[in-house]
Amino acid sequence: MLSASQPRTSRILAVDDVPDNLYLIEAILEDEGYEVILAEDGPSALSHLHRSPFDLVLLDIMMPGMDGYEVTRRIRQNQTLPFIPILLITAHEQSSVVEGLDGGADDFIRKPFDTEELLARVRSLLRLKHSIDEREAMSRQREDFVSRLTHDLRTPLVAADRMLNLFMQETFCPISSDMKEAIGAMIRSNQNLLQMVNTLLEVYRHEAGQKKLTFAPCNLREIIEEIIEELQPLAAEKGVALTADFSKWDAQSGIQSGDTTIDTIEVMGDRLELRRVVVNLLGNAIKFTEQGHITIRVFEAPSSAESASPSPNRWITIEVEDTGSGISPDDQAIIFERFRKGNHKRADSGLGLYLSRCIVEAHGGTIGAVSELGKGSTFTVKLPLHD
Repeated sequence: MLSASQPRTSRILAVDDVPDNLYLIEAILEDEGYEVILAEDGPSALSHLHRSPFDLVLLDIMMPGMDGYEVTRRIRQNQTLPFIPILLITAHEQSSVVEGLDGGADDFIRKPFDTEELLARVRSLLRLKHSIDEREAMSRQREDFVSRLTHDLRTPLVAADRMLNLFMQETFCPISSDMKEAIGAMIRSNQNLLQMVNTLLEVYRHEAGQKKLTFAPCNLREIIEEIIEELQPLAAEKGVALTADFSKWDAQSGIQSGDTTIDTIEVMGDRLELRRVVVNLLGNAIKFTEQGHITIRVFEAPSSAESASPSPNRWITIEVEDTGSGISPDDQAIIFERFRKGNHKRADSGLGLYLSRCIVEAHGGTIGAVSELGKGSTFTVKLPLHD
């Protein structure tokens, strides 16, 4: 076993249908201390890559059956493989450098090649590979640290929240109105911090592939009515009207009809996660709306939105419209990105909308926004309906 101070020997896969060419490459590279594995055709090369990791692939282009271009494309299309640099090798002048590089290759050399040039290209690509591996390892360590930190932070925050509420309820002793006001401010601040920690933890679970969604039939109308009942006091404090519209879609006019409403709006999804999306969108609307109204609409309508869903023709649309401060064009381009919160003075950590995007996309849907400064915003979520 290698010690921490001993570098790992780079493993190189050489692929060529001519055995003499393979033995020449093997001799050159092994003389430099590299571990070399040989393959005489494309399928054998792909089989090697599936079985064990490599740091570099040297790939002949002109091979019978599956040529080097096709092998390159298949390597790049396989999402389970880590990044592996590919050096294409050919003896033919007509071989297309453009096709090879567009297919995902990283460099190109022609035969007969100069030994020093081959070794220089190999060293260059191995440096690229090791640099990317180190960067990804650091990223994983950072994300693991943040995930552990946020998880550990929840315990004292939850304990503080419970203790502050006990003080507010005068469980230990009577307290003055001024003290109640101060404790109330502490409770709100603690809850805001707890919400931020919870959101950050959810983001890292999604990004790490550790978030498991439980899909079951969900009645969106029921979920939204629950959320409106919870958030209505916040909107009322600001004098903002918070309403829901469940009108049916009129196919002839192309708009919602106020004459009839939908009692059950059912989608297949994770109820808790879909609830999280709606709470975030309505909560943001209340935060950034000082006067006027906030309306959430839910309806089924034909849509041309693209999605990974196998059901592209029937969609449930959720719209959250407000008369708030609006979002600048520059901010609209980034608000669904990680830690990109926009320039509004009340903007938070920039994770809520990113998490909402992760949840919606995990359901095969899309999320977007249109807005105009001073005139409000409309956030739109589209979720696929499955027959």
